[in-house]
Amino acid sequence: MEQGKLIEFRVQGERRLAVAERPEGKKDWIVIDAGGQSHKIRPQRVDYMVEGILYQPSEIASFLEEVESYLDPSSLEVAWEILIEEESTVTPQQMAELLFSAQSPALCYAAHCLLSQDKIYFKKKGDHYEPRPMGQVAEIKHQLEVQEQKNRQKEEFITHIKQALAGEKIEWSDSDRIRLESIEKLALGADNSSKVTQEILQEVGKNLDSQGAFQLLVDIGWWSKHENLFLRRSSYPVNFSKKVLDVVQPRLQSNPIEADENRLDLTHLKVCTIDDESTTEIDDGLSIEYLDNGTAKIWIHIADPTRLVEPGDELDLEARRRSTSLYLPTGMVSMFPTELATGPMSLVQGQVCSALSFGVILDEIGGIQEYEIHSSLIKPTYRLTYDDVDEMLQLGLQNEPEIADLAQQAQLRREWRKAQGSIQIKMPESIIKVKDNEEVTIELIDSSPSRRLVAEMMILAGQIGGRYGTENNLPLPFRGQPQPELPSEEELLQLPAGPTRFCALRSCMPRSEMSMSPIRHASLGLESYVQVTSPIRRYSDLLAHFQIKAHLKGGELPFSREELQEIVYSVSSSSYEATLVERQTNRYWGLEYLRRNAECVWGVIVLRWLREDENLGLILIEDLGMELPHRFDRSVFLGERLEMQVTRADPQRDEVRLKEVTEAEIQATTT
Repeated sequence: MEQGKLIEFRVQGERRLAVAERPEGKKDWIVIDAGGQSHKIRPQRVDYMVEGILYQPSEIASFLEEVESYLDPSSLEVAWEILIEEESTVTPQQMAELLFSAQSPALCYAAHCLLSQDKIYFKKKGDHYEPRPMGQVAEIKHQLEVQEQKNRQKEEFITHIKQALAGEKIEWSDSDRIRLESIEKLALGADNSSKVTQEILQEVGKNLDSQGAFQLLVDIGWWSKHENLFLRRSSYPVNFSKKVLDVVQPRLQSNPIEADENRLDLTHLKVCTIDDESTTEIDDGLSIEYLDNGTAKIWIHIADPTRLVEPGDELDLEARRRSTSLYLPTGMVSMFPTELATGPMSLVQGQVCSALSFGVILDEIGGIQEYEIHSSLIKPTYRLTYDDVDEMLQLGLQNEPEIADLAQQAQLRREWRKAQGSIQIKMPESIIKVKDNEEVTIELIDSSPSRRLVAEMMILAGQIGGRYGTENNLPLPFRGQPQPELPSEEELLQLPAGPTRFCALRSCMPRSEMSMSPIRHASLGLESYVQVTSPIRRYSDLLAHFQIKAHLKGGELPFSREELQEIVYSVSSSSYEATLVERQTNRYWGLEYLRRNAECVWGVIVLRWLREDENLGLILIEDLGMELPHRFDRSVFLGERLEMQVTRADPQRDEVRLKEVTEAEIQATTT
């Protein structure tokens, strides 16, 4: 180092030229850059020293200007091609000679700049630079192209985001969708949000958290403001894969008559299906056959999707993964592809359909006197709603005696189960419906004669399935419930009749259990019970059908006891998650309904204490069938009826607050 030498060093990683002015102590030098700023550096910090000429700080700018015209990185490729053939290394001075046919200070420095900044063709080795191998150069170029493409795509994405925020309609590209999925992950509460996602949120002025990501997705129209985050966080797949959909079309062409010639032909029976008007998967129908001796035989026909599904095929594995159809306020997500579930799998009015039919004759008190199970063909005659059946029962139509006889048999069954120790709990239930992801309605479900009729017939089919499995030692997904320890009659009588008393009973009920062997179901009053009535909508029912049908044919069972146990365990876990999604989604829309109707005054009942010492209890909004926790600010008793109004409801945060209102406050509001 000497005075006047032009050197290159770095300040916070930035390349800078300066002129050496004087030594400072034994090891340091003071250098002056182009802006006149002085720096104290050690010689070890010098990256390059311009040889041949001494300079003044005022000459740095013109020197750089001369160098600038030679800084063409593409020129290195030609030099690399020459040097790699020669397998030789170069110094900046030699590179200047090779590139520019001269070695002036400016040209040597230009060569140094090109080499030191190059990341493709050369790597530094001591004072020399050696050409990289051809394969390495090709790989680096590929990586740089990929990165350049990513940068372009990122810029395009941010442009699209800004256009969408401005209200423009965007055709999102595949690369856009990948970035949107990354934002989705953050919106769903993923901790490991990517750096790119954070940069995007910052670029468009959103909070760098899940709420900011959620708001961005809503603002650009990618998500609805009522997006079902519970469903998105779950492992439940909303859409079917192409692999599954590819098998749908061939199954749609399947003819039930040609598929199995051994089915019992019951197409002569009058079959009615009874469901809500909105139901699209029709999986059960009812008949009564009047025998010559005057005896009435009940037939419970259950849809038979197993004729279209083989154990272990794509449809079966997908249904197993889903475990159940999801019933959400915004609509249903089917366990099977909709075309199949609502088409050839369902019991469609006027069409010949495959079924698993349970025939049963009851004794005089409602017990099973004899029963039979057949793979069958039926032809549903009527598609009725619950309201239709209630009206028919009320009018006592003489030309349709089957409905009244079914209702009578259902009542007989109800009394029989009661005698067997069944526990009947009648809590208000409601259905929340959301139209177009916006209009919200809540309907109470009446415990009407038609609903009791259908419920009893389905329980009867489950008892027949359980008895068949027991008598033939079949491994089936038996459902049971341990005997609960109920409050004494004296304790129950201290509670008002109705929801509060039923709530006390419900809180004592143990969770239901699944077993591959028969177990008692306490609340139903049955020694064995297998759910068999919803094979389109519940995978455990489908498993029961596979096993029962195979045994009826005298064939080998599809699943051993151990295999069945393993599948049921997996399905139970998935089913629990699906139930949780349904419950959370219903609560969300229930709170949204309360938020929109904040001016309403609701009649509520105090159901039970959650923490009595803290005045925290559970209340029931009677008109909505909705149960909510509430902290009382005065002393109340169980079963007390109060008038309440919502003061805050935030479904996004899962928060709701209510306050008690007096008669005077209600009057003041109405006037």
